[in-house]
Amino acid sequence: MTPPKLTSANAAMILIDHQVGTLKFAKSIAHDLIEANTRALARTAIALGMPIVFTSSMEDHQQGPLLPVLETIAPEAFAARVKRPGVVNCWDDNAFAEGCRKTGRTQFIMAGVTTDVCLAPPAISAVAEGFVVTAVVDASGSPTPLTDDMAFRRMERGGVALTTTTALLAELAHNWASADGQKIMQILGEEILSHG
Repeated sequence: MTPPKLTSANAAMILIDHQVGTLKFAKSIAHDLIEANTRALARTAIALGMPIVFTSSMEDHQQGPLLPVLETIAPEAFAARVKRPGVVNCWDDNAFAEGCRKTGRTQFIMAGVTTDVCLAPPAISAVAEGFVVTAVVDASGSPTPLTDDMAFRRMERGGVALTTTTALLAELAHNWASADGQKIMQILGEEILSHG
């Protein structure tokens, strides 16, 4: 059965452990690319009125705080972030899972650093609970390309759809000429297409 089309009305943006320390563990994708794509996702959620759930792990350890730019983009969601004491699969943290459920959305757009440890387990767990999950793989990253590849295989076996930031934003836009399409086109241009 094909899930309903992904829209700003049925999806929530879930950004996992985009922390200054965990970002250093990601070697499979350039850090500036991960950051640009993460900014684009957060900005799109705000522009389209989508709920955002942020979570972080052990901010006072080597993982460090969430990227400061996320507070600038989404101050309310940043202030409400779920600070986990160390639970690895964030879906096993009641506060995080409840935060996602309380968005009232049936589809989750997820990205996380690292892909193998921070993104794949909760994405698979959310699918097992009945949510439709799309993982944005270039707003995530792992220690090696092989690590990413194994995480991608695990997620696909677990029913998670994989996509890229540009493809995801185009899917949410539906029509570039629409009001939402124009907003997304601007974000896409500023964060992604202007670099390279």
